[in-house]
Amino acid sequence: MKMCHLLCSFLLALMMLSSIPALVNGCEFESVCGAQAPGDIMIGIMLPCHRKVKDVNDRISPENYQCTNFDLRPFMKSLAIIHVIEEINAGGFLPGVRLGYMVCDTCSYASKALQNVGHMLAVNTSLNMQCNYTNFRPRVKVILGALYSEVSVAVARLLNVYMVPLLSGSSSSPELSDKLRFPVFMRTIPSDTHQTKAVAKMMAHYGWDWVGVVYADDAYGKAAFQSFLKDAEKNNVCLAYQEVMPHHTDHEHSMKRIKQITQQICSSKAQVVLLILKAEVVELLFKEMMRTNTSRIWISSDAWTRSRSLAHMDGINDIGDILGFSFVAVRSESFDNYLKNLSATPGGYNHFIDEYKNLRFNCSSECFSTNPPSYCPTPDVLKMKSGNACNFMDPQRQNDDFLTKALETSESFTERVGVWAIANALKKLLRCNSSSCSGEINFPPWKLLKELRTIKFKFDHQTYFFDKHGDFVNGYDLIMWEKDGHHRRFQKIGRYHALDEKIELDMKNFSWLSTANTTTPQSRCSESCAPGSVKKILNVSCCYSCIPCVEGTYSDVPDLNDCKKCASGTWSTKGSSQCRPRSESFLQWRDPHPIAIMTASAFGILLLLVSLIIFLVYRDSAPMKRAEVRLSCVMMSGLAVSFSSVICFMGKPSVHLCRARQVMYALGFTLCVSCILVKAFRTFLAFLPFGQMTHRRLHKLYKPPVIVIVITALQGIICLFWLVFDSPDIDNKPPPPQSMRKVIQCSEGTTYIGFGIMLSYIALLALISFLLAFKGRKVPQEFSETGYIIFSMLMYLFVWVCFIPVYITNKEESTAVQASVILVSSYGIIFCHFLPKCHEALWGSKTDTLERILRRWRAISRPNPDPDPETNTNIPRINTISQNNGRLSSTSSTSTILSLETQGEVSPADSQFVIMPMSNENRHAYSLYTRQGTNVMRRRRSISF
Repeated sequence: MKMCHLLCSFLLALMMLSSIPALVNGCEFESVCGAQAPGDIMIGIMLPCHRKVKDVNDRISPENYQCTNFDLRPFMKSLAIIHVIEEINAGGFLPGVRLGYMVCDTCSYASKALQNVGHMLAVNTSLNMQCNYTNFRPRVKVILGALYSEVSVAVARLLNVYMVPLLSGSSSSPELSDKLRFPVFMRTIPSDTHQTKAVAKMMAHYGWDWVGVVYADDAYGKAAFQSFLKDAEKNNVCLAYQEVMPHHTDHEHSMKRIKQITQQICSSKAQVVLLILKAEVVELLFKEMMRTNTSRIWISSDAWTRSRSLAHMDGINDIGDILGFSFVAVRSESFDNYLKNLSATPGGYNHFIDEYKNLRFNCSSECFSTNPPSYCPTPDVLKMKSGNACNFMDPQRQNDDFLTKALETSESFTERVGVWAIANALKKLLRCNSSSCSGEINFPPWKLLKELRTIKFKFDHQTYFFDKHGDFVNGYDLIMWEKDGHHRRFQKIGRYHALDEKIELDMKNFSWLSTANTTTPQSRCSESCAPGSVKKILNVSCCYSCIPCVEGTYSDVPDLNDCKKCASGTWSTKGSSQCRPRSESFLQWRDPHPIAIMTASAFGILLLLVSLIIFLVYRDSAPMKRAEVRLSCVMMSGLAVSFSSVICFMGKPSVHLCRARQVMYALGFTLCVSCILVKAFRTFLAFLPFGQMTHRRLHKLYKPPVIVIVITALQGIICLFWLVFDSPDIDNKPPPPQSMRKVIQCSEGTTYIGFGIMLSYIALLALISFLLAFKGRKVPQEFSETGYIIFSMLMYLFVWVCFIPVYITNKEESTAVQASVILVSSYGIIFCHFLPKCHEALWGSKTDTLERILRRWRAISRPNPDPDPETNTNIPRINTISQNNGRLSSTSSTSTILSLETQGEVSPADSQFVIMPMSNENRHAYSLYTRQGTNVMRRRRSISF
């Protein structure tokens, strides 16, 4: 019993001694580290509970650092670590082993942090120099911190010597992932390489390609900026400007630099600004932006995404939209309750809690006067002062929920996970079971580092582990600063999966302050290129002009760099956003134009049928005899073939239709024109003056059946050679690039020589007919059809001359044009040759007597005849026979035989006549009248065609 009492007394003495502040080379430990709790294994906590070192710019001698401007956010993080350590101890996670802690303030200054390391690693109040630290066993086995990457870089370099693990929940600089340079550093957050990827992808998602960047000149800012440059280029995001800001707010050039950056932001076209800065620097910049009444879209870095102090700034709603990525955060109810009942760990001390309570609950009304004393804290620190502060007698006994309301306590999640990572590594290292731990407690720190690298544990229903770079790869939360009265609140709208490198949005239709609705604000160097056009880069990739896609290519989404090619069988016009098959175009039976053409063709055939009937019924009448019924019937058959060829122009073309329509037209119309040529040649022989020998030779050529057959046969030969050597076929020529219509039509051969010869041959026949008729144009119409021939051939030549340029210049409409031209030329012949004769046969006047016809002919053939006083004026003088050089010639140079129906006296009412070219042997001159009478004797022999 006595031994038990002595043992209890000894333990109590040890506890009392451990609570006495230690001296390190004459320096009180409490002056360096402001909080401590005893334990078997000590965990160092290195966070900036104060924002800066006092008068650091004027520091010359190496006196102790004095920290100012209490910072609630790191203070809350240190309390989260302490709370988890107390939970682990209370829960017996490490049986028989108690965790202690030591909280040292870095004051956001790397040199101060290095001083803290010296105190933490001191053994027997001193840090001895050794060549080999393998068996180095300091009290602090691991350090949690630091908050900023710049401090972590400095501390990690020093800890590399001792291989003491440094585990951070906030330092995200990419360079700390380099295990060659920083083997002792580990963190419970991803590297900024993932954050900058997330930011660049978010900018690309919202279409922001013209942005500004402001970053701090510390290790965190520089490394994050360089990483963002690479990711921005990959996501087609360009920098309108890049500005560097001093990371210390008390720098003499800080405010001047802030004003310069503000001017740059205001003058730039970029509406999106990425701020890779500390929260206190962002606060100064925002105040200047409010002063200039400038609004932008601000992209936050993890350093200030969840900063409550910024969210509660006066006028924060006037600077525009704020969003950014934050480390995964989970709120802890037990931690919130701990913050509402703050007290130092039993057996330890926490001067930071004391300082906080003094700032919160101590009555210091003089600090709110117009001229506050020098010892008063800064105005932003005074904001934490409770309204009831002067009502409390002892500030250290007071507590409230201010911290849970003023801070985003979920931010401490990464620090809490870090403590649990250490606890799980210790459990493995110490070989703990449910009742005890058998491992050595005073182990070298490098052994714990080794376990941390391979540890894999569960916390809050999630599995966590460190990758080969010593980082967590658990992604980010996308936070939007929503308007909440005069302040802002944090709204999670999505997340970024670091492993998949994808952004997942929970809220897609949230309201933007910049647009006052759900429309996403824009920040672009150039306007977006609509589908159907692509970008033509100017100076930088984000500044461009839009040019339309050429034919055969398309762009179906905005802002493509290159047009896509259309798939086989599809096409697109210039500036198209899609490709589709070309529509086939030909003269379809149901379309109005083909219907009109077919109607005209059918009506033409009907007219020919009616004319044929009339010609056959009235074949013995004088008009029909003058028109030569048999020759006219042949013409009608040729025209019927021409009209029928128009049918082959309708419908979808085929090789056989292409050949048939041209051959039918060529032979049919040639047959018709050859008959017209015979009529013109007949008139030419009958009435025009020739010598006797010439007339005889020409008369031998007048063989109508032979002429018609030969002329038509020649056209047949032309068509045969055309079909053999350069046959019409389907035109495979591609349509014009700007046309979405594929015209299916016939090609009249590769060279068009056969087509041209065929048409030229018909045109030559028409021209010859025209010239022959033109020579006999003065012959009375009653004796010939020269007027009709002239007009019909002129119409044909005019129509086909007009057809040639139209056919050449408008190939797509060539089929309809040729069909129309065939109809017009065919109708011209019907109206000039057949309908007048039908009209004469049906309703023609019979008052023209032979005497009047002959009188008109004499007036035409002899303009100034000598009047014969003895001539009966009722009968014109036709022929005056004269003998010249033994040759018989006629005054009118014609050989005309009037074949009368009666042999006696000519009756004006029933006299009929025809015009016949006679052979030279049968030509005799007979006086058709005598001075005493008007009896005209019929020649006993006549030849009629």
